[in-house]
Amino acid sequence: EVLIYGRNAVLEALREGQATRVMVAKGIQPAALKELEGAARRAGADFEQVPRIQLDQALRTTNHQGVAAELPEVPTSELDDAFALAEQRGERLLLVFLDQLTDPRNVGAIIRSAEALGAHGVVMEERRSAPLSAVVVKASAGATSLVPVVIVTNLVRTIEQVKERGVWVYGAAPATATDEASPPEAIDWDRHAAVVIGSEGSGMRRLVRERCDGLVSLPMRGRIGSLNAAVAAGILLYCVQHGRTAQHTDAGNQ
Repeated sequence: EVLIYGRNAVLEALREGQATRVMVAKGIQPAALKELEGAARRAGADFEQVPRIQLDQALRTTNHQGVAAELPEVPTSELDDAFALAEQRGERLLLVFLDQLTDPRNVGAIIRSAEALGAHGVVMEERRSAPLSAVVVKASAGATSLVPVVIVTNLVRTIEQVKERGVWVYGAAPATATDEASPPEAIDWDRHAAVVIGSEGSGMRRLVRERCDGLVSLPMRGRIGSLNAAVAAGILLYCVQHGRTAQHTDAGNQ
């Protein structure tokens, strides 16, 4: 299970019907105890009072406000599930690779955009990504259960594997990389494709970047030369789908 903590986070999880069990530290304020117990009862979640040290040990922090909750583990998929989904829809595959994205809100927002914009899977590395926590689920607006989320042990090797299966991989590069990156409209998206989104701080790792077939960059017009990773991913996915539609339209008119 996924453990979350903090009064507001637990109450929200209960309101959304996500929590299966609530643990409250003995000695918590009576008003808070009553509120949490009532919320758990309405949500049909188990409610238990435990020694505070039990929460400290389970959560590995003392900053939990005396309350924690268990949520079911986020379901994950295999890479083949993404390929199968594309085949089922009769579409060109579209994958999103996440390299070193550790902010759970960004990860959740990207999963949400991926589902909304027709991607067939989101792939991230186990060791260098935000864990699939309740924060990710919330930020995804439920998309974690609608689009295959694939956790792999080695992102570089996985990129190599999808390239062997005919997928073209493009890494999102900052706007400053105009000398080596193409704008989205210059790329032929009407084929199996994947985009790689790197961390906001350091971007893609060198080995990941080297495995890409090309780099793609969103041109900036303002004084701020970069976008939040989740925003950039959403715009790029829209550009991919728009490019595919335009290329189909052009082909039909010829």
